[in-house]
Amino acid sequence: MSIWGKFSGAAAGLIMGGPVGALLGALAGHFIVDRADDGDVGFTIALIALSAKMAKADGVVTEDEVRAFERLFRVAPDEAANVRRVFDMARHDTAGYEAYAGQIVRMFAGNPAVMEDILDGLFEIAKADGVLHPGEAAFLERVAEIFGFAPGEFRRIRASHFAPDAADPYVVLGVAYDAGDDEIKHTYRMLVRENHPDKLIGRGVPEQFVRLATDKLSAINVAYDKIVQERGLTR
Repeated sequence: MSIWGKFSGAAAGLIMGGPVGALLGALAGHFIVDRADDGDVGFTIALIALSAKMAKADGVVTEDEVRAFERLFRVAPDEAANVRRVFDMARHDTAGYEAYAGQIVRMFAGNPAVMEDILDGLFEIAKADGVLHPGEAAFLERVAEIFGFAPGEFRRIRASHFAPDAADPYVVLGVAYDAGDDEIKHTYRMLVRENHPDKLIGRGVPEQFVRLATDKLSAINVAYDKIVQERGLTR
């Protein structure tokens, strides 16, 4: 399936103005827009714009980072040049990334699950070289802040991609060490609902993100089991 499609609904609102609109306006005529799902298009455009900026956060945009994006979104061979063209235009510096993030917030207002999907994708691209560079970490933390995620929520999302937080069950669930049992159970159930593969399929995200959610769900279950054993709770 193509990652480009007819621009309508929320996707159209995203690209008609703002930094994404300016970027795509400069690329008018280059894209094939007749095959992909509209929701995928808005999601993809938002992520390619931010990922190009983030890729520059460590000073160098690598082929691994571009290939990671292509893998996440199953870029068709005949469209790889279009993806790289966007990267080439946006990767010169990180300037303007906050405006891109802000426009995504306006597009997905009231839908934090989709914004978390986008952060997951950015983390996957950031770790394409196996290292989370301090510049990338700062970039991702700021994007998460713009998206409305609290510091604990950002640590939870980061823990699903990078150690050592991945070994801390409280960080994985995004709860305080002194959180009450009821809060922990509520948070666990909410995270299971939001990261269930069927939920992501319903959001229309690409297949690779469903696989990421499956891995995240496994980590959430393991973390909850650790806390249950530690506190002597019943599931």
